[in-house]
Amino acid sequence: MKDFSILAIVLAGGRGSRLYPLTKHRAKPAVPFGGRYRIIDFVLSNLVNSGIRSIYVLTQFKSQSLLQHLRDGWQFSDLLKDQFIIPVPAQMHHGEKWYSGTSDAIYQNLHLVEKSAPDLVAVFGADHIYRMDMRQMLRWHWSKQAQGTVAAIPVPLEQARALGTMEIDEDWRIRAFHEKVPDPPQIPGRPGWALASMGNYVFDTATLVAELKGDAGTADSDHDFGKDMLPEMVQQHAIYAYDFESNLVPGDAEKNRGYWRDVGTIESYYEANMDLRSALPALNIYNPNWPLRTASYPMGAAKFTRDGEGRHGHATDSIVSTGCIVVGGEVIDSVLGRGVFVEGGAQIVESIVLENSRVGAGARLRRAIVDKNAIIPPGTQIGFDPEEDSRRYHVSETGLVVVEGRRSPVPIARISV
Repeated sequence: MKDFSILAIVLAGGRGSRLYPLTKHRAKPAVPFGGRYRIIDFVLSNLVNSGIRSIYVLTQFKSQSLLQHLRDGWQFSDLLKDQFIIPVPAQMHHGEKWYSGTSDAIYQNLHLVEKSAPDLVAVFGADHIYRMDMRQMLRWHWSKQAQGTVAAIPVPLEQARALGTMEIDEDWRIRAFHEKVPDPPQIPGRPGWALASMGNYVFDTATLVAELKGDAGTADSDHDFGKDMLPEMVQQHAIYAYDFESNLVPGDAEKNRGYWRDVGTIESYYEANMDLRSALPALNIYNPNWPLRTASYPMGAAKFTRDGEGRHGHATDSIVSTGCIVVGGEVIDSVLGRGVFVEGGAQIVESIVLENSRVGAGARLRRAIVDKNAIIPPGTQIGFDPEEDSRRYHVSETGLVVVEGRRSPVPIARISV
């Protein structure tokens, strides 16, 4: 294996409008997931576990929650000068404008690439749920003497219409790239399936810099990798697809291979969380050889106790995070974030309750998503009467009820004068 110097750039500025109201006050990569994590923890853990530890995180919309999470969970020691995770807000080096697309986000920060002068640049999105040993993708890139490599996964045609798709030859060189077309090209010999881009790329630095500068000078470009740059690059450069289904992280079982979820909607976010409840989930977050890192907070272990009426608090087929207290309540097929308090007689079924929320006595939740710091009053019924739910809460197309939380208070130091 050849040694590379590699700089990673994580695109974390997405609005996540289809995840509203979970993105009402936060960027999509900062949305909580799986009890104690944020969505961005997956890409950062994959990078760090792969030995890639020089990372810029480009932020833009509603970034405060994301910046706080990066501060709390992802700061390296200043003693390690070649290891850093640094958030980079839109700095408007090329005029007073936000990032207009994914390639424009890199172009506006091209000085960071040129200053580091790495052999390779890895450009990864921050809003997908997956485990990936990126060293395996780098080996593929090197073995093909590629100028660019796109991580790819087979998806059903109905899903592929919302993604970038590729036509490849027998050597997996990309011959054509299509962005969100109504009739995606099918994989030869596999009808009904298309080869989709995961939005994760590796480029030789010289190739990337030249192409970014060329795209920036193109007046009619939307300055987006999938829409503008890749369709042109595959005609001029050796750009290869990397088969994500061949990737298996150390310590995972064969059944864990190829798990990837684009949690871009309320439904896909809910289903990805629910995937974690099974006894043998396809996504293994308990693999000690490939830890899923996140911020750590000083909270006690989860606790289950009886209430004043002698009812036992318990959870079945659920994830219950640090600091949760279930007092005589019942949690079934659900995911609880940190510090959730469940009072006596409450029942939570097939639901996601995010951190520091309180579910009052006798309340009942079914197929609900409760955002951070929410208070569910005693006796409340959510997920049982669609008309009533739609008057009080956000209800998705499939009937998932999303309960908005409250903004987290920011403690301010007091002084005596």
